[in-house]
Amino acid sequence: MRHTKSERLFLSAAIVLALCLCVPASAGAMHIMEGYLPVGHCILWGAVCLPFLAWGLVSIKRIAAEHRKAILLLAMMGAYAFVLSALKIPSVSGSSSHPTGTGLGAVLFGAPVMAVLGIIVLLFQALLLAHGGLTTLGANTFSMAIAGPFVSWGVYSLLKKCRVNPAVSIGIACALGDLFTYVVTSLQLGFSHPSVVGGVGASIAEFMGIFAVTQIPLAVIEGILSAVVYMLLQSFAKPELREIGMLQEVK
Repeated sequence: MRHTKSERLFLSAAIVLALCLCVPASAGAMHIMEGYLPVGHCILWGAVCLPFLAWGLVSIKRIAAEHRKAILLLAMMGAYAFVLSALKIPSVSGSSSHPTGTGLGAVLFGAPVMAVLGIIVLLFQALLLAHGGLTTLGANTFSMAIAGPFVSWGVYSLLKKCRVNPAVSIGIACALGDLFTYVVTSLQLGFSHPSVVGGVGASIAEFMGIFAVTQIPLAVIEGILSAVVYMLLQSFAKPELREIGMLQEVK
């Protein structure tokens, strides 16, 4: 049986996803780990996520109704976020850093969509890979699937208006979205665990300094990789990109 280019791309993403699920992983401080936030904070972050999740569900419903050719590409963005965010690197404090993979999907489909895809990714990672936790799902969703994607989408929109090369714009947007995710994570951890000496401010600064050692190089790598993936999509998924309104970038 012969497959179209889009079907081959989707099958390849599914194979990569399956391989990742088969790799055992120890439970480290991937995202914010289980039990690391006070109950009140967990409830607060979960509540903050609800409007964005509702917005994302409406957006996905619209995409499914109006852009049926792009559904496979949408699924691939979820798989892309799963694979990248599952690649953890130990940080200097014994915690870990990782790419997020949510910026590219935000650029292509809009930031609200990634709130839904992101919480699905985080839920599967918490249940299957022991990455993050169920009580901290709201906090992790806000930092990785809401705050980061909105920054990526905003930066890309600004650079697009400035007529910057689309691939370069996507690379910069994804890198900054990745970094902002960890800025938000540092705020979440700082407010939950204020320093005895300097209070919340000192704690936030400490977490930012810890994450910066590994996260800045990772953000650069994610930006470059996302730009490369976009250029590959221009060759193999041009109809899908045209379907979602990226025609002006696809020649």
